[in-house]
Amino acid sequence: MRKTDRMSAILERASETGRVDVAELAAALGVSGATIRRDLQSLSASHLLQRTHGGAVVADTGQELSVRVKATRNQAEKRRIGTAAAELVEDGAVVGLTGGTTAAEVGRALADRRGITVVTNAIDIAAELVHRPQITLVVIGGVAQPSNELVGPAAEMMLDNYHLDIAFIGVDGLSAQAGCTTYREMEAQTDRNFLERARRSVVIADRSKIGRVTFARIVPLARVDDIITDKDADPERLREFSESGVRVHVV
Repeated sequence: MRKTDRMSAILERASETGRVDVAELAAALGVSGATIRRDLQSLSASHLLQRTHGGAVVADTGQELSVRVKATRNQAEKRRIGTAAAELVEDGAVVGLTGGTTAAEVGRALADRRGITVVTNAIDIAAELVHRPQITLVVIGGVAQPSNELVGPAAEMMLDNYHLDIAFIGVDGLSAQAGCTTYREMEAQTDRNFLERARRSVVIADRSKIGRVTFARIVPLARVDDIITDKDADPERLREFSESGVRVHVV
């Protein structure tokens, strides 16, 4: 196994459990303990993991995972979600797009479209689209967050000037009872503003977000028109969404 693949596997396991063990990783990946310790040291130097005796933990366990850690999770599923989301965008539409690793896939799927306007508060998405002259790009300013999003009152005031045909938001938790949730209150408020300015509201969430509830509520489920998720999401949870009147797209 190549070092890059091994690092991704370690981060994937860490993001699922919050911690990893040298011996368990060595057995699972078929390499020596010394190799795993070197990998963990590299990940620690990059501030992705924090070394412990016999292993490592995700930095700031219990808080939002590093965007780079989250980007290793369910990549194929996020790509499919991004492609399906882009298919909902009509020619000439004004598209709202918040941040997150799944939203970034939506941005990539829209990159070759012509005649659309993308309104985003995500630094990474803006950086990918800024060199696409066929797309009109509007970047919402605000206070920078570790998620690469710009949020807060300045972002919300700017959003108040626009009308969106469709808005895609990523979430950290999605349930029929708690609705859409995220880790940070300021991000929740800005995400809410995107949805309030949109004619059609779409939540993009891979299976790891389904059924979870995190700190700050964005909107109740009743405020959502569509949910796009992957085929391995809990079918019982998806049935609850459908029974609540939300269109569920499984890809």
